Amino acid sequence: MNILFVMEPRGNAGCTHALANYMRVGDAMGHRMALFGDPQPDMPGVRLSKDPRNFGRIVYVFESKLYRTNRLQEVTLLSAVPREHRYILDADAKYGPMKVVQDYDRNYRNEAERLEWINYFDSLSDRILQSTMVPVDDPRVTRLAFFGFDPAHVVRPCQAPAKDYDILYVGHNWWRWKEVEQDLLPAFGRIRDQVGKIGFVGLWWDGVPHWAEEMGLGLALQVDTDELNRLRIQIEPPVPYTQVIEKMSSAKINIFAPRPYLRHVKYLTQRYFEEFCADTIPLLMLDPDFAEEVYGPAGRELTLTGRVAERILDALQRPKYYQELVEDVRSHLMTEHSYDRRVQELVTALS
Repeated sequence: MNILFVMEPRGNAGCTHALANYMRVGDAMGHRMALFGDPQPDMPGVRLSKDPRNFGRIVYVFESKLYRTNRLQEVTLLSAVPREHRYILDADAKYGPMKVVQDYDRNYRNEAERLEWINYFDSLSDRILQSTMVPVDDPRVTRLAFFGFDPAHVVRPCQAPAKDYDILYVGHNWWRWKEVEQDLLPAFGRIRDQVGKIGFVGLWWDGVPHWAEEMGLGLALQVDTDELNRLRIQIEPPVPYTQVIEKMSSAKINIFAPRPYLRHVKYLTQRYFEEFCADTIPLLMLDPDFAEEVYGPAGRELTLTGRVAERILDALQRPKYYQELVEDVRSHLMTEHSYDRRVQELVTALS
């Protein structure tokens, strides 16, 4: 099957890494896949094409914001592939009613924004793919665990960079501050003199951007830089998707804190799997039952719920024990979440 993905080309987006994996594995399985657009120097491993006539299926990938090609490109895409062969990968769980989690994170700012997304989705396709672990009751929606684990990307200790950090968080400050402020920072404060360097890598940890309030995103991007400085947390800019695993490998421990809304709806992202490719100990801000559902029994032992400080110190003091847990999780992921399996599931869903 020939599949053309349509997505905003971004070198530091999680979906980009997934598409590179689909293209590589798809080639080996006899499926040609590409991303719509011109070649991008910061997207190695991603095949790009501007000719939709060479593809029998189109998958629009929506991640973080509503992305539209220009009008001429859109007409070309819609005329080349009939509606019944066009699909939408709803990577941020947008297709559905407005939901607010813990009076904080939400899939939409307001109903007008929701209608803009839904109307655009409906103008492109009747078929929505959602990477959720829970059943859906909308006949237009198909559950598809789109993201997966690639053992070829696992960094072994002999390949890993030097451990610059004891604790690292890699990810943008996008609907993250409430959980960081309530759970992580108090725990860091309790053990700060017992651990070494702590780092946050990503956008918007160094301050609220000037445009946030004007766009109604002040709550999504709030941050207290004084508190981060007080705890001697080093802020670094984001890294390209090709360097995420290497960056995580530079820390003994990586904190995995999915966006609250996506965690609430049990939505898988690429980061669920990148964490276990890095040469690190991933500690998971997940409900233990859900962690076991995704990662197997060993995943439960890596959760931080209600015990952040204690678990971090234990992992630093007993790295061998935790590394064995990580290997158990990797074995589970290779069986249940490989990209060979993901490509087969995608082709079945589009058939």
